Amino acid sequence: MVRSCEQETPGWVCVGTLLFFMYFHSVTVSGAPLKQETLDIGVTVLNHSMSLVHRMENLLAMGNSSDVSLRVHTINTDEVKVIQAHSLVLSLQSDVFEELLLSRNNSALVLTETPDCAAAFDKFIRYLYCGDISVRLDQVIPLHKLASRYHVWGLQQGLTQYMTQHLSSDSPAGHVVSWYSYALQIGDATLRDSCLQYLSWNLSSVLQSGEWDSIGEDLLLSLLQRSDLILQSELELYEALEGWINKNQPVTQTVESALRAVRYGMIPPQHLFRLQKQSVLMVKYYESIRDLLYLAFQFHSASPIQLAKYFDVNCSIFTPRNYLSTSWGSPWIINNPTRDDRSFSFQTQLGPSGHDSSKRVTWNALFSPRWLPLSARSTYTELGAMQPTRTEAGRPRIIVTPATSSPDFAGVSFQKTVIVMAKQQGKVVVRHVYNFHQSTEEAGDFLVDADLQRRASEYLVDSSLYLHVVIKPLYHTLLVARK
Repeated sequence: MVRSCEQETPGWVCVGTLLFFMYFHSVTVSGAPLKQETLDIGVTVLNHSMSLVHRMENLLAMGNSSDVSLRVHTINTDEVKVIQAHSLVLSLQSDVFEELLLSRNNSALVLTETPDCAAAFDKFIRYLYCGDISVRLDQVIPLHKLASRYHVWGLQQGLTQYMTQHLSSDSPAGHVVSWYSYALQIGDATLRDSCLQYLSWNLSSVLQSGEWDSIGEDLLLSLLQRSDLILQSELELYEALEGWINKNQPVTQTVESALRAVRYGMIPPQHLFRLQKQSVLMVKYYESIRDLLYLAFQFHSASPIQLAKYFDVNCSIFTPRNYLSTSWGSPWIINNPTRDDRSFSFQTQLGPSGHDSSKRVTWNALFSPRWLPLSARSTYTELGAMQPTRTEAGRPRIIVTPATSSPDFAGVSFQKTVIVMAKQQGKVVVRHVYNFHQSTEEAGDFLVDADLQRRASEYLVDSSLYLHVVIKPLYHTLLVARK
């Protein structure tokens, strides 16, 4: 619909519209690239969009035909940034700017921003003119704030997507924790969950980084409650927690809550003995966790079946997380994963209990790049000819089974976790985690969306599939003790 300037339209919009079309239809950029696209027979689109963007950028930089001055004041400072802009462009891109421009009394529009947003304001305005933006990790939050405040929804969504895709990028002090806090502040559940998942799945590397000390109390306690943490061992978590407490000096209630979230049953007894004597933190708060340590030592000294008669072994202290140490599983690198089926064997401890830690279980793992269900496999016709099978229709499959059965398995079920690694921003991180239990040999949705045929697949690291298989023994209460 074409709307006339004679209708109820502010005068500056009419003038701006006229200037806009005069400028862009009369100026020719020498040597500007011409992009041609044939849509149908006899129809060709001549695309000068790149030259248009170039003209828009020059229009902003030169301030030609500007009809509004943006005066950006930085809070609690005398700093004022002046940008010569055009009402038409601002109004087309932002309904907030449109309202502000309608209510102004002169050619200046005064805005007040925080220091971080004021520093990024030029870049934000340039996006309104050109539709593209270069972003650094430290600029994402102020730009997201500006996009949200001025209702530039396309930029806001693009920045949210940028954050979810750059969680693994390197930064001096880390950025995932600050992005998580920001997501909580603005109520962005998608970004919040992405940050929390990244921290949980890559906790070992986070513990070794400067970002660990910046974690807030609520986030710390939330992480400690999770069973999907991926790290070397529970001992690694305890030692990192001790360092965090020494650094941040939280209140006593927070320290006690954090210490009681440690799963002491998953720490070998020899390390628990050492911590009781050498850990300053444990010595200081020993009375707060005495009952948990006593239960852990009982767990290590008796058989799980005996313990299950008298204690609830389904509580968190007896539930493993995803530990990467060799007692719990094995890495598996599959070169050229689309070539053929692969298999390998590895051993784990029967369980984390001191009673079972010396007992070994051998596991067989099978990976098939193009497994097909029976209904989709080759069949024979009445004449004996075999119907061809479309191998590309198959999907990756992994099966993990114990090599033998044993009476020691009584009262224990095994959760199998397959961790898939990937390279993002040059760093190897966890891409996906698949869980399946003893009752099922395989993960039904394993790599269902992965394109392993493509060498640049996000699931491959240097054309190889990087897996880590973790076996988690879970104990079950068998009998209720008689009173």
